[in-house]
Amino acid sequence: MTRVIYVNGRYLPYHDAKVHVEDRGFQLADAVYEVIEVSDNSLVDATRHLTRLWRSLSELSISPPMSEPALRHVMGQTIRRNRVRNGLVYLQVSRGESPRDFLFPDPPVPPTLVCLARATIPAQVDQRAETGIHIITMPETRWKRCDIKTVMLLPACLAKQQAHAQSASEAWFVDAEGLITEGASSNAWIVDRSGRLLTRPLDNTILPGITRRTVMDTAASLGLVVEESPFTVAEALDAAEAFITSATNTVMPVIMIDGQRISSGTPGPLCRQLRRSFARVAEHSPVGYVPSKLENQAFAP
Repeated sequence: MTRVIYVNGRYLPYHDAKVHVEDRGFQLADAVYEVIEVSDNSLVDATRHLTRLWRSLSELSISPPMSEPALRHVMGQTIRRNRVRNGLVYLQVSRGESPRDFLFPDPPVPPTLVCLARATIPAQVDQRAETGIHIITMPETRWKRCDIKTVMLLPACLAKQQAHAQSASEAWFVDAEGLITEGASSNAWIVDRSGRLLTRPLDNTILPGITRRTVMDTAASLGLVVEESPFTVAEALDAAEAFITSATNTVMPVIMIDGQRISSGTPGPLCRQLRRSFARVAEHSPVGYVPSKLENQAFAP
C-alpha cells in the first residue's frame, strides 16, 4: 500500500496528504500527469516520460515545479519511503491554487506537485499476458487535444467502466471515420496478415505513448516492420494479432474485440516476442539517478 506521498515539498503520511480545495487540478482538471514503471528498483524510460511531462506543461503554459534532477530526487525518495521495488510512480502537476476562475491566475501562482509510489505484482500482469485480454470498441468522446497528458479523464473512466460491465479490460475509441484512435489508457496495435505492425500515427487524437515509442524501437531491433497507419475495427477483427501498449502493461495481447475472437484467440508470436524483448531495449535508470548537467539541459525550469 502507499504509505507516504510527496505534496509541495513535504513527505506526508497517506491520510494527511492533501491539496487545497481551490487547487485548479481539483476544480478545473487544469493539470497534467505521468505514470512511470518501477522495475527491479529502476525507473523504466524515465527520460522519455519526463520529456513528455515537460511538453504537457509547456502546452498548457504551466511552469515546471522544479528542475529535472530535483524531480528525480523526489521520485527516488517517494519510491524508497514506500519500499517499492516493482510498481509505479505517479507525478501530477497542476497550475496551483487560486480562487476559482476560468482565466489563469495573474500573477501566476506556484504549481502544485504531487508524487506517489505504489507496489504492484509483476506476476499478475505476466499472467494476464499469457492468456490475453478482451476489449470493446466505442465512439470517440474525448476532446481534440489527447496528445496532452492531462488529468481530464472522465471519458476514459466511463469507457473503462463500460468495458468492465462487459467483462473486458480495455476500450478502444473509434473516430467519426470508423478508425481506431487509441485505448482509454493505452495505445492500440494490430499485426496484419502480412506480418506488419500497425499503430495510428501521432496527431492530436492520441497520446504519444512512451511504451509505444519503445515498442517501435524493440520491433526495429527484431527486424519487424512497423507502419504508423490508422486501421478500422473491421481490420482489427481480421488481424493476425492485436495488442495494447502502456507503462503498466508494456505489451498486452488482445484476444477478443467486441466479443469476436482475434485469429486463434490466443496471444500471438509477435506479441510474445515484443513482450520478451521490451526490457532489453527500454531505458532503465536506477532509482535516485540524476543525469549530468549536459544531459539535463532540456529540463531547465
